[in-house]
Amino acid sequence: MATYKEISGTNVEVLASDPTNPVEGQVWYNSTTGLLKGASVSTTGSWSTGGNLNTARQQGGAAGISNSASLVFGGNPAVPGNTTATESYDGTSWTEVNDLNTARVALGGAGSQTSALAFGGAPPNDGIVANESWNGSSWTEVNDLNTARSAVSGAGVNNTAVLAFGGGNPPAVSPRGVALTELWNGSSWTEVNDLNNGRYQPGAGGTSTSAIAFGGYDYAPTVTAVTESWNGTSWTEVNDLNTARYNLGGAGADNTSALAFGGDILPPYTGATESWNGANWTEVADLSTARSAVMGSGTQTSALASGGTTPPATAATEEWNGAGATITKTFTTS
Repeated sequence: MATYKEISGTNVEVLASDPTNPVEGQVWYNSTTGLLKGASVSTTGSWSTGGNLNTARQQGGAAGISNSASLVFGGNPAVPGNTTATESYDGTSWTEVNDLNTARVALGGAGSQTSALAFGGAPPNDGIVANESWNGSSWTEVNDLNTARSAVSGAGVNNTAVLAFGGGNPPAVSPRGVALTELWNGSSWTEVNDLNNGRYQPGAGGTSTSAIAFGGYDYAPTVTAVTESWNGTSWTEVNDLNTARYNLGGAGADNTSALAFGGDILPPYTGATESWNGANWTEVADLSTARSAVMGSGTQTSALASGGTTPPATAATEEWNGAGATITKTFTTS
C-alpha cells in the first residue's frame, strides 16, 4: 500500500495548532488535540456553531471581513439598557475589548475587525448622529452624521470609506423609513443619492463604492423584499429577496456577492439564508437558530451571524462557510 508521502510528495505535518489558511488537500496532525485533520473545499454552504458572545445582545453594530475576524459593538442586552460593550472574534471565541463611548441600540456598523465605524443608533428613543472610529484598540469620537437616525445600515471595509443608508428617527417621530444615503471619507459625511425605497434597517453588504441593500421595513411595519445595488454614484432596484423580512443580518464583499440571513417576517422569526450572485437570490442552508435583530459580518463565503433575539437576546454565534470555502475536517477511524 502506498504511503501518504508517496502519494502527496510530503509527510503529514505535525503542528501545535491548526494552520490559519490551509489549502485544499493539506493534511496535518494537531499535536495539541491529538487529531489528524485535513482541508477540503465545500460544495454547498452551511452554518456551524461558533463561540458565544460574552454579552448576549440584539440590534448591535458589526464589522468584519470573514467569519474568523469580526467585531460587534453596542446593542441591547438581555437585561434592560443599551450597552457600550465591544467584542472581537478570532474564529473560536469572543474577547472583550475597549467599549464604545456612547451606549446605543440599532446603530450602523461597517469596516473590519481592526478598522471600523459605528454610527447613528438610539439611546433609547430618538435617533442620534454620533459617530465613532475604531483603530483596532479603542473608539474615538469623530464627525457626526448629517442626519440623526436609528435602524441605519452601512457598507465598507475600513473606517475611512463607509456608506450609511436607510433608518429613521424613530418610527414615533418619523413614521416612514428614510432613503437618505451618506458617504464617509475618513473625516466627514457627505449626502449622496438616496435609496429608491426608504426603509428601516435593511440588510447590507459591500463597500462604499459597490454595495447592496436588501429587505427592511417601512412604517406599520410593511416588510419588504426589495433589493438595491449601489455603483458608487446611485442606487438601482434589482431582483427581490425570496423572503421579505426586516432586522436581518447581511454580509458581502460587493454588489455582486452577498448573503442575507435571519430576520423577522411578522411573524415568526426566521433562519432563512439567501445567497446573491449579482442577479438573483438563491435559498441556501438555514441558520440553526432562527432569530431577528442578528448582527452580520463577513462575505458571501465566510460570514458570521452574531447575537440577535429568539427572544430574548441571545449570545449564539454561527459561522457560514459558503460553496468554495476551505473547511477543516477531522479524520476518525469509526
